[in-house]
Amino acid sequence: MKTADLIDTHADVLSLVHLPFRTFGRRAHFTGPIQTVKCFEDNMAVRKELETPGDGRVLVVDGGGSTRVALLGDMLADLALKNGWAGLVLNAAIRDSVEIDQMDILVFALATSPIKSAKDGWGKAGQDIHFGGVGMRPGNWIYADADGVLLSDRRLT
Repeated sequence: MKTADLIDTHADVLSLVHLPFRTFGRRAHFTGPIQTVKCFEDNMAVRKELETPGDGRVLVVDGGGSTRVALLGDMLADLALKNGWAGLVLNAAIRDSVEIDQMDILVFALATSPIKSAKDGWGKAGQDIHFGGVGMRPGNWIYADADGVLLSDRRLT
């Protein structure tokens, strides 16, 4: 279901993740339970999560809003596809945007940057995070399309 229709029907249980996202990839929408990662300019925790089976989940990354370096590139986006992740939402930047745009994936990110991230292992998965005016925790549900990203504490039907 489109996010516009969902918010019309379920406004009382949905929150808009209010950030100026750009979208990348050929997929038009995704829905799924979330897994979270909190990191800053270091994507090792992102890689570690994407190496696991996604099982239709959405990886939501709080990168602290940094657009100086990219937390996701084409190799990690390809890993997400191969491991069954439904999509990604990043409070951060990506790189290899032209290549990601050609993939059957949907990625929400703040910007692009050609600079790769650090690989020092800073970051943690499975934590409560907060950005775009919304608190998020693993197991919450994301509904996303060209109109935006919505969060619910449960699956909507």
